[in-house]
Amino acid sequence: MLHLDLTLLLALVLGAGLGAAFPQDALKKSCSLSKYQFLVPHELKAVQKMKEQFEDIMLLTDRKCYTRLFYRKWRIAELSVPDRMVLVEAELALATAMLGLPAAPRFAETRQRPLAFLTQAREDLRGCMATEAPLHQPSGKLRHWLQKLQTAKKTETPGCLEASAILHLFQVLNDLRCTALREQCT
Repeated sequence: MLHLDLTLLLALVLGAGLGAAFPQDALKKSCSLSKYQFLVPHELKAVQKMKEQFEDIMLLTDRKCYTRLFYRKWRIAELSVPDRMVLVEAELALATAMLGLPAAPRFAETRQRPLAFLTQAREDLRGCMATEAPLHQPSGKLRHWLQKLQTAKKTETPGCLEASAILHLFQVLNDLRCTALREQCT
């Protein structure tokens, strides 16, 4: 009897100790995109400054690009939340890849803050996708746009993709905001 009580006590102590060492919530990674619902003004100013500087560079180099990658016949509000996550992750992937391209020193410096912000947003979004929609299959609308993105990556010049990504960063940020809101947005 004493042996059974001692075994039971030992099991309870070990169980409680292990439960404290590995809380149930630790296994579930939390997903919070709420910090992207209202973007911080200094981040928006950094993106605006970079965009303006890039537009000045485009005027000087007379670079023309006519890709319509960011023109869609649907609004992000028409997509499910998992579809929004996939869309914004793809947009952020393109934007961060293009901002990572070699650039003139002055522009390279200007884009560091937006690049860091967009990279962090993409990491946060990917974490949410892994926990909330790991096996999500995109809708037809989104699948078509993702195919359009893949085609553009193969057929457009890096300069054209860079221009498209930078000139549409505020659309990407709005899409991020709508995804963070998790409800209908305009």
